Amino acid sequence: MAYLHREGVDLYYEVHGNGPGLLLTHGYSATSQMWRGQIDALAKHFSLVLWDMRGHGQTVTPADDSFYSEAHTVADMAALLDHLDFTQAVIGGLSLGGYMSLAFNAAYPQRVSALLIIDTGPGYKKDAPRAQWNKSAQAMADAIDKQGAAALSGGSAERSLSTHADYAALARAGRFMLTQHAPHVIESLPNITVPALVLAGADDKPFLAATDYMANKIPHAHKVIIAGAGHAVNLDQPEAFNRAVLDFLLL
Repeated sequence: MAYLHREGVDLYYEVHGNGPGLLLTHGYSATSQMWRGQIDALAKHFSLVLWDMRGHGQTVTPADDSFYSEAHTVADMAALLDHLDFTQAVIGGLSLGGYMSLAFNAAYPQRVSALLIIDTGPGYKKDAPRAQWNKSAQAMADAIDKQGAAALSGGSAERSLSTHADYAALARAGRFMLTQHAPHVIESLPNITVPALVLAGADDKPFLAATDYMANKIPHAHKVIIAGAGHAVNLDQPEAFNRAVLDFLLL
């Protein structure tokens, strides 16, 4: 176990292997443990950094709403890279983790060597669909507040297999990290200058249109759709997922 103690938050992280940095971020209500099936394959070529976002897994976050935001998450990612002496790294993640990876690239483009955007949406340009997304995020947070771990049962594999030290903190992350308030991330897509793998499971129907959109908007995007996989594509088809990532990164 390793923790980065940062401004009142204890960020849990792991490093596997040696080589160029590769930071992977999990989805909402998942944890770093969702990437266990990637460690052996990716750590042969990279220093693979896995971590738990605020409110998730083994990361310890205060019971204060002001500690949870997109900006805090992006700053945490930069702090982890600093702590591990990576000036630049491959930045990637699934779902919320992919969105945060795009947000990180918008804030720190000089620190990104490539992007892995996995079963992710880039946000919304229009207020109405963003408000609908936020309504769903708030409802999920409310359910977690009331039911704890039971609220995550029956969900996508990366969610149902995860455990969290503090479910009240996870609910706060839903209210203040999963929700969105501006179109800056989706508007940043045409300005991405690094190679980007945009990948999704073929059965993850809600995210296929977003995957196509990002592949068209990001100048150096490479799109991969993996058959027989849903939202947790790396868990549903780990060998195909690992192969797609390595084929992209080791070209």
